[in-house]
Amino acid sequence: MRKSKSGSRFFVVGVIFIILVVVAVIIGYRTAKQCEYEYRLAAHPKNYSEFVSKYALEYEMDEDLIYAVIKTESDFDCEAVSDVGARGLMQIMEETFDWIKYRLGDDESVYDDMFDPEMNIRYGAYLMDYLLEKFGDKDTAVAAYHSGAGCVSSWLEEKENSADGKRLDNIPSSTAQHYVNKINNALSNYKELYNNERN
Repeated sequence: MRKSKSGSRFFVVGVIFIILVVVAVIIGYRTAKQCEYEYRLAAHPKNYSEFVSKYALEYEMDEDLIYAVIKTESDFDCEAVSDVGARGLMQIMEETFDWIKYRLGDDESVYDDMFDPEMNIRYGAYLMDYLLEKFGDKDTAVAAYHSGAGCVSSWLEEKENSADGKRLDNIPSSTAQHYVNKINNALSNYKELYNNERN
């Protein structure tokens, strides 16, 4: 009889222990997932949202694509300057600035204005919108944002790069392909992390 009671007691203790272990694992998993979510959220902010929303609306663009470009190009540093001299949030080169300035009929802006967040987003969003309309495909337009429209147009002429001459099936530059991958990864993060805002 004593053995029976002792066995029952050990059984109950064992069950409680297993339950506690399961609960601890669940709590640990949820905590780890929450930490991962908070880390990803911090790494993918929506800074300058007023300007991003304004020009996404003006150019009828996906806001998340603008955020993805800013994240990839400058990591939201409005004073960023690349090794080749590109400036600001969306990393605008001087010759690109001059071209966009002409297209916009902007007689007042100077290249130093690319350090101004709103001006940079205005110009960068305009450029991306232009490329999306020109090429009609996001990845092809993103490759052109990185490598230039002329370069991408020449790639499209090669059958091994494009079956239809309009969309890049293969990006022959490893740096351009890496850039497109980074943009798509950032874009996926923005859509996943901020999905609740749209629901």
